[in-house]
Amino acid sequence: MKINLLVKTKAKENRVQKIDGANLKVFVKAPPLAGKANAQIVEVLAKYFNCRKSDINIVSGLKSKKKIVEIL
Repeated sequence: MKINLLVKTKAKENRVQKIDGANLKVFVKAPPLAGKANAQIVEVLAKYFNCRKSDINIVSGLKSKKKIVEIL
């Protein structure tokens, strides 16, 4: 399943906001430095979808606020 993400870094809390079926807005505390935000996005999504972190891949947008994520 592929999902479009809009990411907000340096947020007050880690959370996921559902926009519609295939679009989510993800808020993470981590800054967008050295992949810290991407790692935290994977952690937050793993909790949200109740799956392992290894089941989540960032397909595109590694350096962008708009990402496409694949969940196995």
